[in-house]
Amino acid sequence: MGMSSWWHWALVIVVVMLLFGGRGKLSGLMGDAAKGVRAFRDGLKDTDGDKPKDERAGALPRTDAEKEDLKS
Repeated sequence: MGMSSWWHWALVIVVVMLLFGGRGKLSGLMGDAAKGVRAFRDGLKDTDGDKPKDERAGALPRTDAEKEDLKS
């Protein structure tokens, strides 16, 4: 018997085709996971350089009078 039996090979082929076949569930899950990773990386690349200094994380809110003082 062993691994050379044709039943074993038929079972292995069926399982591989179900998992990695054209529209298999696993390939769909991997595609969704890849989209999630890509969105996470894009979120990490988002810098504060394109935001005004007052809106950056950690900046304290300023009143209009304080903003005018900073301009002069």
